Amino acid sequence: MQKKFTKGLIDGVPIGLGYLSVSFGFGILAVKLGIPVFHAWLISAACLTSAGQVAGIEIIAACGTLAEIAISQFVINLRYSLMGFSLTQKLDHSFTTAKRMLVSFGITDEVFAVAVSKKGKLSPAYMAGLITLPFCGWTCGTLAGALASHLLPKAITNALGILLYGMFIAIFTPPAKKSKPILLAVVLAAFCSVIIKYLFTFISGGFSIIFSALIASVVCAALFPIPDEEEL
Repeated sequence: MQKKFTKGLIDGVPIGLGYLSVSFGFGILAVKLGIPVFHAWLISAACLTSAGQVAGIEIIAACGTLAEIAISQFVINLRYSLMGFSLTQKLDHSFTTAKRMLVSFGITDEVFAVAVSKKGKLSPAYMAGLITLPFCGWTCGTLAGALASHLLPKAITNALGILLYGMFIAIFTPPAKKSKPILLAVVLAAFCSVIIKYLFTFISGGFSIIFSALIASVVCAALFPIPDEEEL
């Protein structure tokens, strides 16, 4: 068990280091939007999702409703449910329901990618090790960024505050170059967001995110259906 946990820790080192730098930007952004340092850290500790957290704090900063936060989190983080369903086939027989629930909390895009790439079944000890450093990296980076926002010059914190947005651009740019549906989804979501902001000013920021994501998803699903032979 100890060897499997250690193996998981080693595999999680690159993810943890990456999260440490990116979440530093989230911590700065959260404080800039008026969220206290402890609350910024608590958000990262309770909700391990970069896109969901950014959407959440922006809705909070805009004085959005709990319904807006709940719906936006459901839409943005729905993919983690699909990842969980896929990953459950890789878990060994020693996983209890409680252990599955704990593992599901730590599933991120990168953790999922590493886990599914491993040969054979995955043990609870390995998954615990794999999740530990990414969680620590994300929460510690958030805390460091939130604290640094009070110490660093405003010019530097403003520059570092765009780290998360830079990460999002880095995530969708490579696949968008190769896939027209992805490129259209990104452009359409951005276009809808701008239209809502300036023409439909009665729509809050939270619902703007929800509507933009749903419109882009529906349009792309209608224009670019997956052929039968590609379905799994």
